[in-house]
Amino acid sequence: MATVTFIAADGGEKALDITDGFSVMEGAVRGGIDGIDADCGGEVSCATCHVHVAADWIARLAAPSEDEKDMLGYAVDTDECSRLSCQIFLTPELDGLVVHIPPTQR
Repeated sequence: MATVTFIAADGGEKALDITDGFSVMEGAVRGGIDGIDADCGGEVSCATCHVHVAADWIARLAAPSEDEKDMLGYAVDTDECSRLSCQIFLTPELDGLVVHIPPTQR
């Protein structure tokens, strides 16, 4: 199990324990995190689960696939720390992960 902290655009924080092997998006949807809509259900075809990974965590993640990179092109307010939360799968090494929800996703 890994704890992931979600930080909303207004600065509000919510930490969730998410089962290893689940995606950050799955945990967010099950945990009622506002701003993670996941319209495509994790199929890398909508970008409604876009997050900004805290800079000190980005290097610890697996590199994004070409499909994820392409889909991030449709997200608003992307930067070098942008990822689709449906493509971040939890492992014990990611315990403590911090992600920011863009203000455009409320």
